[in-house]
Amino acid sequence: MTSFTDKLVFDAALIRRFDIHGPRYTSYPTADRFGPGFGADAYRGRLERRRDDARGRKPFSLYFHLPFCATICYYCACNKIVTGDHGRSAKYIKYLGREVALQTRFLDADDNAVEQLHWGGGTPTFLSHGEMRQLMDITRRHFHLLDGGEYSIEVDPRKVDRATVGLLAELGFNRMSIGVQDFDARVQRAINRLQSEEETLAVMDAARESGFKSIGIDLIYGLPRQSAAGFERTLERVLAAGPERLSIYNYAHLPALFKPQRRIPEADLPAPDERLRILSLAIDKLTAAGYVFIGMDHFARPDDELAIAQRAGRLHRNFQGYSTHANRDMLSFGITAIGQIGNSYSQNLRTLDDYYARLDNGVLPVFRGIELTPDDVLRRAIIQSLMCCFELPFSLFEKEYGIDFSSYFSLELAELREMEEAGLLRVEARRIAVLPPGRLLVRAISMVFDARLRADRPQNRYSKVI
Repeated sequence: MTSFTDKLVFDAALIRRFDIHGPRYTSYPTADRFGPGFGADAYRGRLERRRDDARGRKPFSLYFHLPFCATICYYCACNKIVTGDHGRSAKYIKYLGREVALQTRFLDADDNAVEQLHWGGGTPTFLSHGEMRQLMDITRRHFHLLDGGEYSIEVDPRKVDRATVGLLAELGFNRMSIGVQDFDARVQRAINRLQSEEETLAVMDAARESGFKSIGIDLIYGLPRQSAAGFERTLERVLAAGPERLSIYNYAHLPALFKPQRRIPEADLPAPDERLRILSLAIDKLTAAGYVFIGMDHFARPDDELAIAQRAGRLHRNFQGYSTHANRDMLSFGITAIGQIGNSYSQNLRTLDDYYARLDNGVLPVFRGIELTPDDVLRRAIIQSLMCCFELPFSLFEKEYGIDFSSYFSLELAELREMEEAGLLRVEARRIAVLPPGRLLVRAISMVFDARLRADRPQNRYSKVI
């Protein structure tokens, strides 16, 4: 087995060589491969198939997309609606209720157990206290949230006070991720997100007092006017607060795709070498503080559930990121929300008007999706293994999928030779192991097994790996 005690190795030369554009693999096939051929009828069929086959059912994972934000952050690439009008969110909650009722209509009434719930956005804490209660009431009316489940929410500490954190705990949330990005005032002004250290730490303190099991902090490197020295100060403040999890995302500057980013002059972005210095600094600081590299851009304390699941080979990756809950059907609600039922993915309509119109007509608001082929299912499992465990034991896939690994993936194994010679991985007789210098580049390694990307490499639609 791959040793997770191996120290993560930062090799700037290797990163420059293999830092290509590629997917983040929250799914395989990736969402840009979804098509209109899989719509509302196909999704309903998938729900009904689960209803009619009770064997091996596992509890659901639920996702609610709450798109509203009071202000705009220039770096943001999320689907959001900037508004100060709570009338819009109140209406949206009512329609979420309609969608929940419509989806569950096609399920077995007893098939309502939930082990994972996530409110994402946008800014979920844009909702008023009454709206939060209303949405959780809708959820509990149709589902049973199991004790010990993972119930998480994304929090903007600029919009949250102690009373709100207490309400979130009362509603059943036990994990939160807090957006920080950077405490440097120059960076905050450049991205239009002014957020003090004091208000952030106050939310963390309130969460601990309210019994939250895990607090995650989100940081971003590569932002305008950012420097290694400034980011070091942010890291020191964050580490002193002791979050259970840390995410260090790379900023992808794609102004042609995301209009708010056009307000960021490219001249204000750190040079490539400075970006690498920032990342190297972050890795050194986090590993010295005892955090474990989970994968991609995620770190966790050794006693955190993610780190424990990784050591046990139980770590999973889905649209909510890294998770301890593997092979769960995910019901998703709201505009742009992506769900997974069996070997299929689906995505909801993008605009409020279209979303409301579908639900007014009693039609599921799905506008695209995909039914996975047997080859897709196999490659999804391989990419999951790489992203979560940093290894591919051939026998596991041969037994599960009835293949000879070396023959089936002869093209991929040949393509991996360059990475093996560079020291990113080791191809052994019966497994592939990602080595410490290759773990930061696991997205690039996973891309070798992406048959759909091999047939069509539209690189500009993805961010860079690092």
